[in-house]
Amino acid sequence: MQTVLFTSTIFGPIHSRRLGTSLGVNLMPDDGKVCSFDCLYCEAGFNAQGRGTTGLPSREKVRTMLHDKLADMKQKGEPLDVITFSGNGEPTLHPEFDLIVDDTIALRDSFFPEVKISVLSNSTRLGNPSVVEALKKVDNNILKLDSALNPTVRIIDRPTSPDFSVEKTVANLKKFDGDCIIQTMFLRGEYEGKSFDNTTPEEVDALIELYKQIKPKEVMIYSIDRKTPAETLQKVSHEELEQIAERIRKHNIKVQVA
Repeated sequence: MQTVLFTSTIFGPIHSRRLGTSLGVNLMPDDGKVCSFDCLYCEAGFNAQGRGTTGLPSREKVRTMLHDKLADMKQKGEPLDVITFSGNGEPTLHPEFDLIVDDTIALRDSFFPEVKISVLSNSTRLGNPSVVEALKKVDNNILKLDSALNPTVRIIDRPTSPDFSVEKTVANLKKFDGDCIIQTMFLRGEYEGKSFDNTTPEEVDALIELYKQIKPKEVMIYSIDRKTPAETLQKVSHEELEQIAERIRKHNIKVQVA
């Protein structure tokens, strides 16, 4: 079974197809997964693998490890494009997320002032004002919206809260007044007897209407690229993604295809 990807709080740098040379920050356990979604395509596996034993890293641990890694990279002259909050679950679930973002900005400014800071979030914590304010401070506030239709989100992303709805998510996304990047995973397949395909004309048209409401500075679209916990998923080809992108661009929305 696919399990956690990252066994350290600071990992990489790795090459990101969307962001470049990326140093990762994992605010979740080193040996377990904590997330408010349980996506069929998550490269870190299903939530059922458990929370592990190490717990969430403290703010001090994150700051110290990031300081030491950035200092070492600077001393060696190693290249870096971005510091990315990602890892074994949803980074904004960390109770000190906003303070860790502040620490990261200060360390970035000290060692690599030209480097961007990115957060990959599933958008479920945008009802928390401190999370919203922290996300407004980073360079790339990358927020998930995989479908405009609640039944599709419940099949693909499997939110853990029964109160989740696309409508609430979009209302929260509007809080950024366009200062965000929306990330959409396109895929099709079947899981536990339920078929899904968020590339259909109905799905894409509905997403476009929400993109128009949110007014993001960019939309990133992509498909699965690595092993996934659900083994019945089908990757959408780059050519098909480009076709979807062209439909979106007709509405004067900037699109990046990864």
